[in-house]
Amino acid sequence: MTLRGFLAINAAMNQSLLPAETGLATIASRYDVILCDVWGVLHNGARAWREAGEALTRFREAGGAVVLVSNAPRPSAGVVPQLDEFGVPRTAWDGFVSSGDMTREALVKSGAKLVHHIGPARDYTLFEDIKIERGAVEDAEIAVVTGLFNDETESPDDYRDALEVLLQHKVRMICANPDRVVERGGTIVWCAGAIADLYEEMGGAVDWLGKPYPAIYEKALEIAASIRGGKVDRSRVLAVGDAVRTDLAGANSIGVDCLFMTGGIHGPDLGHPPAPAVFSELLAQAKQPPVGWSQRLIWQI
Repeated sequence: MTLRGFLAINAAMNQSLLPAETGLATIASRYDVILCDVWGVLHNGARAWREAGEALTRFREAGGAVVLVSNAPRPSAGVVPQLDEFGVPRTAWDGFVSSGDMTREALVKSGAKLVHHIGPARDYTLFEDIKIERGAVEDAEIAVVTGLFNDETESPDDYRDALEVLLQHKVRMICANPDRVVERGGTIVWCAGAIADLYEEMGGAVDWLGKPYPAIYEKALEIAASIRGGKVDRSRVLAVGDAVRTDLAGANSIGVDCLFMTGGIHGPDLGHPPAPAVFSELLAQAKQPPVGWSQRLIWQI
C-alpha cells in the first residue's frame, strides 16, 4: 500500500469515529434542559450569532428550558445588558449563572476583608454590595483574578512579579474565569485562567470557580429545576459549548450530553469542516465525546 493510500484510509477511519454534524432540531426532543455557554456560542465578543439565538428560542417554544452558564467573571445580572447590546434575544434563555456569581459567594464565605484584584476596571462590579475592599498585593488576605488589565497588549508573564509577592505571603487565589483564552471578534486573547495556571506552576494555591468544575453546573441545574418546577433528569440535559477544556469537560463532569461548536475557540485549528485527524485528537482529551457538532449553534443544518 502506498503512503497516500494509508493516509486516506486513516483519515476515513478518523471520520467514521467522529460525531456527526448535528442541528439542534435533530436531537432537541431528547432533552428538557439546555445548559448553554455564552461567549463562543451566542456571541463572539463583538456581535451575536443570530442562528444560535433562534435555535434556543425554538427549543424554549417547544417546552424546553435554557440556562446560560458563563465563565464571565462578573455577576450574571451585569452581563445581561452586554448580551442585549450584542443582539442576543431575551427569548433565547430562562436563567443565567456566571463564574462571577460563584466568586461572590466564595468571597463572602471566605470572611476576608481585603482582596487584591487582578483584572480590568469593568470587573469591579464583582465586589459591589459585599463587605470586602480591594487593596495592594502586599496587603492581600485573598486574591481574585478576573483577567488581564489589558488583554490586547499583555501576556500572563507580565504578572509574574505580582504573583511572586502573593506567593511569598501564601495568599490563596480565586480564579473567577477558568478560561485560558477566548475569541473576541476573530482574535484570540488571554483570560484569567492563564494567570491562575502560572500561579499554580509557581507553587500558589488556586480555587477555580466556573466551568468545567461541577459547582457552577450544580447551580445551573438548581435554576433549571426552579424554572421547570421539579427535579431535572440529567439524562435529559444537554450542554452546548465550544471549548473542550471547559464546556465538554464540564458536561462530562456532571454526566450530561454535549453538543459541540467547532467554530468557536478551536475554529482556527479545526477548520470547517473540521479536519478529522485534528478533531479526533482534540476530542481525545475528553472522557466522553459530544453527541454531535456544528460550526455554529443552529436549529437545522
